[in-house]
Amino acid sequence: MQRVPLLLAMVLAACATQTPLATVPHVDLQRYSGTWYEIARYPNRFEGDCVAVCAAYAVRPDGRIDVLNACRQGRFDGPAQEVRGVARAVEDASNAKLRVQFFWPFSGDYWIIGLDADYQWAVVGTPSRDYLWILSRAPHMHGALYRQLVEDAAALGFDPGRLQLTAQPPP
Repeated sequence: MQRVPLLLAMVLAACATQTPLATVPHVDLQRYSGTWYEIARYPNRFEGDCVAVCAAYAVRPDGRIDVLNACRQGRFDGPAQEVRGVARAVEDASNAKLRVQFFWPFSGDYWIIGLDADYQWAVVGTPSRDYLWILSRAPHMHGALYRQLVEDAAALGFDPGRLQLTAQPPP
C-alpha cells in the first residue's frame, strides 16, 4: 500500500516540473488567415505519411475560423487527402489559443507559441507538448530560421528530437 502514495507523489512531481506554455501576446486572425505550409511536425496518427502538407484558414462572419488541412499520401503525386474543421479563439483578448474541431465532439488545442511580425512563419503547439508544428507561408524555409525556431520551441519544453521535416515539392 505504500507504493500508491509514492507513485502519486512521483506523478505530481513530474507534472509540477512542466511550466505552463506561453503563447504569443496577440494574433490578428485576419492576417493569420490564408495558406500555411507545414515545414515540420511531431509525428501523429492523423497525418500519417502525409507529404506536401498545407492548411488554409479563413475567418467567418461569426468570428470562428474555417480550417482546411490538405496533403498527399506518401508521395507528391499520391492520393490527395483533405479534412475540414472549425476553430474558435479560447481567449478573445489574444486569439493565440484556439480550439480546433474536425469531428464532433472531439476538439484539440492549437496554441500559437511563435509568430513572425509579418506573419510569414508560425510555431504551433499544445500545452501538453504532445504536438508541435512549424509553419511557413512558403513551402520551404531557410535552414538558419528553422534551427532558431526549433531552439525556441526547445526553450518552451518541446523535444526537438521528435520533430520530423515535412516533405514539400522541390522549388
